[in-house]
Formats: sequence, C-alpha cells, structure tokens
Amino acid sequence: MLALGLDLGTTGVRVVAVDAQGTLLAEVTHSYPLYTPQPGWTEQRPEDWAAASLAALREIAMGLEGHEIVAIGLSGQMHGMVALDYRGQPIRPAILWNDQRTGPAVAEIETAIPRRELIARTGNPAITGFHLPKLLWLRQAEPEAYSRTRHSLLPKDYLGYVLTGAMAAEPTDASGANCFNLAQKAWDKEVLSAVGVDPALFPEIIPSHGVTGLLTADAAAATGLPQGLPVVAGAGDNAAAATGLGLSSRQLAIGSVSLGTSGVIFAPLQQPTPDPEGRVHLFCHADGGYHLLGVTLAAAGSLQWYRDTLAPGQSFDELLGLAAQSPPGANGVTFKPYLAGERTPHLDPKLRGSFSGLSLATTQADLVRAVIEGVAFSLRDALDVISSLTTLSRALATGGGAKSDLWLQIVADVLELPLSRPAQNQGAAYGAALLALQGAGVVSEATMVANQATVATFRPQQSGYREPLQRYRTAS
Repeated sequence: MLALGLDLGTTGVRVVAVDAQGTLLAEVTHSYPLYTPQPGWTEQRPEDWAAASLAALREIAMGLEGHEIVAIGLSGQMHGMVALDYRGQPIRPAILWNDQRTGPAVAEIETAIPRRELIARTGNPAITGFHLPKLLWLRQAEPEAYSRTRHSLLPKDYLGYVLTGAMAAEPTDASGANCFNLAQKAWDKEVLSAVGVDPALFPEIIPSHGVTGLLTADAAAATGLPQGLPVVAGAGDNAAAATGLGLSSRQLAIGSVSLGTSGVIFAPLQQPTPDPEGRVHLFCHADGGYHLLGVTLAAAGSLQWYRDTLAPGQSFDELLGLAAQSPPGANGVTFKPYLAGERTPHLDPKLRGSFSGLSLATTQADLVRAVIEGVAFSLRDALDVISSLTTLSRALATGGGAKSDLWLQIVADVLELPLSRPAQNQGAAYGAALLALQGAGVVSEATMVANQATVATFRPQQSGYREPLQRYRTAS
C-alpha cells in the first residue's frame, strides 16, 4: 500500500509516493510561473497550480501501476489567499506568503484589535504576508472582486477543492491566517467581526489527518488515479516537513533548524503559549499540538546573494572552503542578513543587510565567513526568544546549508545546541504522504513512520562567538 504526498511550493509542485514503512518509492516535480506585477507583489495563478498538480499526479500514477494507492496528502506554501466566486472559480491571481502590499491592512487590524490581544488569541501579530491582511487589501483595493468573493482559501486547500469538490482547512495552515483561535482551534469570529469579515468565507476545520473529500470523476480522469480516492487535508509546509522528520509535540526537547533560502527554527509545544511580543510565530502542529517558528528570511539565500553579486565565478564549495580559512569572528567583519527585511525577532520588512568592520586587511575569506556567521547570529536571536518559552536539547538540521560541515558546526557553536544531520530528509511532500497514511488508517500516527536516523552530529565546540555575537547585535 502506498500514499501520495503533494507539496504545492512557490516554484513548483512535488509529488512523492511512500509505502507503509515510510520508504520513498517515487517522486515527480512540475513547475509553474511566479508573477511580480509591482515591486513587493508576488502572485500565482491557481489555475497553474491545478494544471501542474494534475499533471504531476498523472505522471507519478503511470509509474505506480500494480501498487495500491490508499490516499493523497496535501502540503504547501502557507499564508496565501485564493479568492473564489460562488461557482468556486478563482476571481484573481492568488496573493502569496512573501507579498508585501498589505501594510495598510495590517494597520487596520492593529487599530481594530489590540496587538497583545491578537497575539494571545491567534499566536501572532498582524503580519503583511498573512492571509487576513490580503483579504482586507482586496476589500479596499479591488472592491468589485471582493464583492464577488464567496470563499477565501489557503493554497493547498484550494487544491483539495480542485481534487474533491469539497472545501476544508486544517489547523497548521489555518493558524497562519491571522484569524484562527489557537486555543479553540477554530476561526476566530470575534477577530473577524472586529474587521468586518464574514466567517462564512472560510471553510470547515478538520484535523490534519482528516479526509477533505474523495477524488472526483473529473480529477480521476485527469490523473489516472481511482475515483473515490481519499484526499487528506495534510499540513502547511513547515509542519509537514517536521512530520516527515518525526518531530512531535510529545517530544518537546527535539526541534529542527533549516538552512534553506530562509532559515527556520522549529520547536514543538504542547500548549498554545505565544511570545507576548509576537517575535516568533506560534502555529498548530499536525499531531494536534503546537510549535514555535523562528524565521530569518535570508539564510542560504544570503550566501547565494554573495556568490551571485560578488563572486559569480565561484562555486558554493569554493566559497565555503574560503570561509574555513578565516577564524571565528571573521577578523572583525560583521554581516547582517536582512536582505529581504527580517521576521524574527524584528518583524520589519524594511530592514536591510550590511557589512561592517571592513578594513584594508579584510579578505574574501573574511567576507564569506561573516555571511555564514551572520546567518547563525540571526538564528541565535530567534532561539533566544524561543528559549524563553521552551527548551531544546538538540535539533535536526535540514536545507541546502546543512550539507556543509563548516556551516553546521558554526551554527551549533553559535546556538550552543547540538545539531544532527538526518539520514533522510524528504521535505513537506514526504510529511504529507505520512499524514495520508494516517488518514487512510494504515498507520496510527504519521510521525512514528518517519525515519529518525541521523548520520552526523555537530556538538558545540567553539566558545569564542560571544564577542562577535555582541558585535552583531550592536552594529548599526
């Protein structure tokens, strides 16, 4: 028996096939375009998502003949807004998680609901990239489109509707909407009333392993999968990826550190305990608990920017080799990785990156080392907030940057936290497949199927980062 996991990412859709023992048997990816009609705006066409997803499902199904497929699980980019009319058709392109047009809408929310009250109810302050501010922007900027809106869905939940004809949401993704009550695990009608939004725009909430609906005849014909196949609600990308790593809210001391384009610290929680200032995100986890999420927007993305801008002829391996030649502290050079603004702990899209401490003696090795250390310092800022709410004893390290022994050792030293490289890290699509296995009744709990083996552990060794960290925090 197999389950399929589908992750609707920002650059494309990835579909994987996983058996009941958690073994990955096949994977397919299809891409779709990203539109930036104005500076700071990011959009995609839901129709492109649907076409690519159906094609990817058909391609993977063709290679699985003879296997019994029991369910499809969904994951995807969080926070996006898909506005549908009364026929269930998209009214306009979807507005994505990294779109920054909603500043006035955030101010409107903060005027209507005291900031601390919103954080206490939803786990987060009003944030430009979240779902509710996008809906308020639509009401103000495109009133005709808003008047035709009958449903407001998150990206992966729209895809669930395409596959099944049913609309549902689940707690992990919904808790990134700015209008989901974490304690009640329901849309917060008082928050929505305060900003004049009808709760009927939002779909029913079901568990992450719950079945949204069954594959329709049209979707079955388009994919080659059997009509009536259960489609499981799944989880937002971070919660699904954590599920795939076996991270559970019942094992509070084990989290994860991702060094992808952005950097993320994931810390499980059993109770919805937000940071009172909202400096880290608090979301539901797919296993019924909760998790904290500290985010730095440019982690491996900072090194890519450095290479593309200042060292286009060099490979990442060459740059990392140079960084190893510079000592801890990068000979006094400090880099702040705010190339795309910053989330944790600043929540300021207007922050900008910088180098400081440059001299005639500064080498390229110092610059690269400073970039890597700057990312580690930004993650330390996030961990310090998280540590006031829960304690991690170790973390699994994922993402492109985690392939580098040097980078992992630097991050372990700066965080003062052991980091382990997992033997298998298949991302959000894999976690969605495990949730599908649970939803189909094949396994009792998705995280129990995940392969939790590790291949290397990096323990804190270097204590010489306290002065560079202080320098980072005081540099202008």
